[in-house]
Amino acid sequence: MQNAKLMLTSLAFAMGLAALAGCSFPGVYKIDIQQGNVVTQDMIDQLKPGMTRRQVRFIMGNPLIVDTFHPNRWDYLYSIQPGGGQRQQERVSLMFNANDQLIGLNGDFRPGVSRDEAILGKEAGPASTSSQTQQQKPEQPKEQPAKPGSVEEQLQREVDQIKTVPVPTPEPLEKSPQ
Repeated sequence: MQNAKLMLTSLAFAMGLAALAGCSFPGVYKIDIQQGNVVTQDMIDQLKPGMTRRQVRFIMGNPLIVDTFHPNRWDYLYSIQPGGGQRQQERVSLMFNANDQLIGLNGDFRPGVSRDEAILGKEAGPASTSSQTQQQKPEQPKEQPAKPGSVEEQLQREVDQIKTVPVPTPEPLEKSPQ
C-alpha cells in the first residue's frame, strides 16, 4: 500500500512537471528568430548600375532565391521575429540584363535613402541639415591638398572623374496570370 501510494505521488508529480514545461512564464527569455539575408542600407548604397553579378554577390552575398523562371532576377529576403514579438520582413529584388549587368532594384530599400530618416519624415542630404546638427558635429581639421604627383592626387583625380548614374526603377511585374 505504501509502495502504491509513493508511486502514484511520484507519477502525479512527474506529470505536473511535464505540464509546466510547456507553459510560458513571464520574464522567461525567448530567442530572436532570424532568417534569410541581412541587407543594410549601406549595402544598397554601394550598388551601381552596370555592376556584374560577381560584384553584386561580393557586396550583397548569395541571393536567397534565384528563380528558374526569372534567371535575371535575384531576391534577398530577411525576416526577424524578436522573442515573442511581431514578425518583420524585408525584401529586395535585383534585376540584371542579358549581359549580366545590374539594371535595377525593387523592394523595401531605396538607394541613398535611410529608412530611419524616411520614417521620421526627414529628407537625407544637405538641405535637411539644420544649424543644431551642425553645432553638434565636432569641427573637422581642414584638409591639405595632395602633393603633385603623389598617389593621393592620382586617386583624387580618379574620384573626381567618376560620373554618378541613377539606378532605374523597373516596371512592376504583372499581377494577372496569362
